[in-house]
Amino acid sequence: MRNRIEFEPAYLLAQRPYRETSQLLEVFTPNHGRVGLVARGARGPRSKLRGTLQLFSPLLLSWSESGELGTLRAAESDGAAVALAGERVFHGWYVNELLLKLTERHDPHPRLYRDYAMTLAQLPGDGNEAALRVFEKRLLAEMGYALPLSRELEPLRRYRFDPEQGAQPADPGDADSFAGASLIALAEERLETRQALRDARKLLRAALRCQLAGRELETPRLLRAARAVNDHAKPSDD
Repeated sequence: MRNRIEFEPAYLLAQRPYRETSQLLEVFTPNHGRVGLVARGARGPRSKLRGTLQLFSPLLLSWSESGELGTLRAAESDGAAVALAGERVFHGWYVNELLLKLTERHDPHPRLYRDYAMTLAQLPGDGNEAALRVFEKRLLAEMGYALPLSRELEPLRRYRFDPEQGAQPADPGDADSFAGASLIALAEERLETRQALRDARKLLRAALRCQLAGRELETPRLLRAARAVNDHAKPSDD
């Protein structure tokens, strides 16, 4: 028996061609989690879906499901798309890739859905880097891997961070340690200094690496490649 879902809020995470004119979609929804859908005829020249199925755009989707993949029946816009340009596009791809690799299909996370929408809205602004770090932290917590950040941290001390035991006192010159002030800022989600942002990125990158279990993230690699091309294209001072 097919289950019919009507007008579910959603964001498109990824899409790829399927057969001659169709597409395979991965969408993220509040009540059904990540869902795989077949959009039949979506790449056809007369398809009304071509201009609707866009990344970073809030959608309302209707589909029928029986098994792992559902069949898209209707799609409409539910608001303006978030306007990302330059490297901010890679940041949007990055949060999408995290969801694709760290969430399971049909596993609802309504709070994470709200966090995702809020993060997208923050990416065009000055606080985009802090928004990425907070999203990573909340994603890990939602997946059951919350960072054990104690409330007894001292801002002027240095700490090593153990994924299971949390922050442990470290020598002042320990290159792998973190500033207590940075860990406090991460716990409170108030990443307002460059040091706090650098330490949060380093710590969260290690935590995510553990959860990815050897799988590589493609978006950071693509961003590095794009930066290399841009640097090579810049005129020299000679």
